[in-house]
This record gives sequence, C-alpha cells and structure tokens, in this order.
Amino acid sequence: MTIQKILLVDDSKTELHVLSELLIKRGYQVRTAENGEEALKRLAEEKPDLILMDVVMPGQNGFQLTRTITRDERYAGLPVIMCTSKGQETDKVWGMRQGARDYVVKPVKPEELLAKIKALG
Repeated sequence: MTIQKILLVDDSKTELHVLSELLIKRGYQVRTAENGEEALKRLAEEKPDLILMDVVMPGQNGFQLTRTITRDERYAGLPVIMCTSKGQETDKVWGMRQGARDYVVKPVKPEELLAKIKALG
C-alpha cells in the first residue's frame, strides 16, 4: 500500500500547520482534525492511508481514539503513528498497545517522521 492521504489529528493549530506544510511539500494529501470527534467525522468522509495522532487533546485523548479506530473493522489495517510530546517509555508502550504502529516524540524531526511513514508505505 502506498501512503498518499494522511489524516493529521492534533489540537495545536501550530503543529497542524507545521506538519501539514512538511507533508504537503513531500507530495502527501493532508486533512486535519483538532479533536477526536472531528477525526472520526473525517474518517467517515474519506478513509486516509495513515493517521498521525497527537495524545494530549480535549475530550477523547489520542490513546483512546487510536484504540477506537484500530478496533473498528471499517478501519482494519489503517496504520496510526502516535505523534506526541509524551516521551516516556511507558507512554510509547501504552500507545503501541492501543494499536499504534509507531511512535514519534515532539518536537518532530522531519526526516525521522518521513522515514517512519515511508516504512509503512
């Protein structure tokens, strides 16, 4: 599967802007959501090839949302990369247990993120 469409979920407009710019410059199509509810709405409208998921958000956090998405048969096989400031090993382990395929700690290093996306594609 080639990754072309990415759903970026983060409550920070700055993070959404910076990551969107990075990904668009590399040829990806990017849609954004600022919370779990908006992310689920975007998923229902158009299934992406990958989700980049923040953890700390109002309402449903990224761990909960990742678990919801990865356990839903409609999104079977849809990879999620956690993209968060929560850098403890326990956070990473928990994120992977919720169904994430990978984990990136902010501030995001562009080449690291792009390599992880490419590895899934």
